[in-house]
Amino acid sequence: MVAILHFLGTNCQYDVANFYTGKGIENTLIWHTESTLPKETKLAVIAGGFSYGDYLRCGAIAAQSQSMKALKRYVENGGRVLGICNGFQILCESKLLPGVLMRNKDLKFISKNALLRVKAKDNAMLKDYGENEEFMLPIAHAEGNYQIDSKGLETLYNNNQVLLQYADDINGSVDKIAGICNKEHNVFGLMPHPERAVHTKSINTDSLDNSSQNAMGIAMLVSLYNEA
Repeated sequence: MVAILHFLGTNCQYDVANFYTGKGIENTLIWHTESTLPKETKLAVIAGGFSYGDYLRCGAIAAQSQSMKALKRYVENGGRVLGICNGFQILCESKLLPGVLMRNKDLKFISKNALLRVKAKDNAMLKDYGENEEFMLPIAHAEGNYQIDSKGLETLYNNNQVLLQYADDINGSVDKIAGICNKEHNVFGLMPHPERAVHTKSINTDSLDNSSQNAMGIAMLVSLYNEA
């Protein structure tokens, strides 16, 4: 079972659900007022979007919800979690992941394909990718600028918690970080959208959206579930 958390303003929950349904994996949507996750949950996903309109700070209101309290209990018991885009922001606001997501360096919303590089593959999300492999995933965010202090950054690298980097400085993130995990390697967060790169058919053969790149999100979403 994949439990997919969503909130007022979330807009990617059905993309995640459709992917897992297509793979024959049972899934359910968890509304913000729910106080428990299904006991058969193997993976919890916090979908992307603009929870509560990103008021106060992106993810700040969602972090106080009943469903996030249930998620924290799930994590304390070793449960695996993936936060995508706004989900990453919510995980940071909930202190389930270190650091903070801030406004992009040019204060503009970015929506495009981004070239990423694998930094650590000794984890459930990237185990099927190559060492230093580069691939593209879509990004769509205004607050994707990941920041953490120098001591925290050193800790991330010492524990192989930096999972993905942007090939270019897209949004101002420290060390061009695009995705991290917690020290225990069971809570994962990334700004790019793997659920938007699960198509095996070419969309536009005249662009960088070739069929192999369109499918680069499949392995991480499947392995996160299968390895749980």
